[in-house]
Amino acid sequence: MKVLFLCTGNSCRSQMAEGWARHLRGDVIESYSAGIEKHGMNPNAVKVMAEAGVDISKQYSKTPAEIGAVEFDYVVSVCGHADENCPLFPGKAEVVHVGFEDPPKLTHGMPDGEEKLAVYRRVRDDIRRFVEGLPEALNKPEIRSSKSEGDPKSEVRQW
Repeated sequence: MKVLFLCTGNSCRSQMAEGWARHLRGDVIESYSAGIEKHGMNPNAVKVMAEAGVDISKQYSKTPAEIGAVEFDYVVSVCGHADENCPLFPGKAEVVHVGFEDPPKLTHGMPDGEEKLAVYRRVRDDIRRFVEGLPEALNKPEIRSSKSEGDPKSEVRQW
């Protein structure tokens, strides 16, 4: 199964999701991540993933166009902005939204240190809980029906 995790800048949440999917579900999921824009890799995301034993330091920020002609089974938007601005994907890709809080936004203005990293760790762990349930979690009614039933696009689900 081919899954693309999509975010605004492909710097943090989508990168974490790709890393977790490769680490935990690489036997059943071919994972990718991309952003509506490229913002570069977030060093705090790289750091907290490394703490959990997942190296995402070789991953890089990219747009879907840079991935090329991959026919995804699922495109999972992990932030509201990506959900609202999701590009069209060729083929059979089903687009679902599973929002996670934005660590850079939540920690804006915080000094570097443990308090800031704690926010990144919390979101990292939320994403891990979601990825642990893949691919079955993509078939949950609350995810599959989110677009059709008009759930708030900025909804953040806890896993």
